[in-house]
Amino acid sequence: MQDQDKTEIFEAERNRLFSLAYRMLGSVADAEDMVQDSFVRWCQSSLDEIHNPQGFLTTIVTRLSLDHLRSAKTKRTSYVGSWLPEPLLTETAESPDNITQKADDISFALMATLEKLTAPERAAFLLHDVFDLPFDQIAKTLERSEASCRKLASRARQKVRSDGDETLPRPADDPLISSFMTALQTGDLDSFVSFIAEDAVLVTDGGGIKSATLLPIYGREKITRFFVGVAKKFGRPGAEDIKLTTINGAPGFIIRDEEGDVQAWSFSWTPDNKVAEFYILRNPEKLAHITFEQTKAAL
Repeated sequence: MQDQDKTEIFEAERNRLFSLAYRMLGSVADAEDMVQDSFVRWCQSSLDEIHNPQGFLTTIVTRLSLDHLRSAKTKRTSYVGSWLPEPLLTETAESPDNITQKADDISFALMATLEKLTAPERAAFLLHDVFDLPFDQIAKTLERSEASCRKLASRARQKVRSDGDETLPRPADDPLISSFMTALQTGDLDSFVSFIAEDAVLVTDGGGIKSATLLPIYGREKITRFFVGVAKKFGRPGAEDIKLTTINGAPGFIIRDEEGDVQAWSFSWTPDNKVAEFYILRNPEKLAHITFEQTKAAL
């Protein structure tokens, strides 16, 4: 009976644990591994000795994620080009069941900013500012003093705010999104360029496997030249090769390229309806969980 109770308790927490691990690691596959590893450790524990199952499981996943970040530090440091998180599609049959997410706390913009934090800063910030855990519990999880955890969260918060701006997520049924996609599909350059903010930034991630810019591109003029050059070299995607879906809680595109591989496009928007940030993920290792045929178009 105890094993049955433990399984039920864990399953009730699974979605939250995945959400935490994904934000910590920026990887769907790694987050799923952390959840599975936490389940193994949970099964090996004694329920009679656990007074706060939620806190116990949160601690396990956080510590596993911190260990994974430390072990992956060299790999990320030597990563070719810009690093972007694996996209979490919230409108596909293949997505995990944790998918009722707020766009503002899993956006590509925030996930990219989290990557600039140290692992302890990332953990303290997420546990307190996103998952609303008190600092006394965070201190036990991170095995630090409450004062230290407060400083970690404060430093992380300052970094997130300094990197942040007034960009906004958009609902998938916003006419602006449809117009933007139409401009991309039809190759209407003037219309497409009109959507780009003057100080926009473009980040592409090919992981050294697919062609991508090694550094971000800044400014409407340079971004426009980039897209014109890509269109001349590879052509533009047809209407049948673009799907509007929900990526990391906000509207984005899944595009089938000239080789039949998929790429994920995510955006953030300024208050005056301009694209502030383009995030284009082409690394096939980060897109292995996505197929164009199975991607569900946003309604």
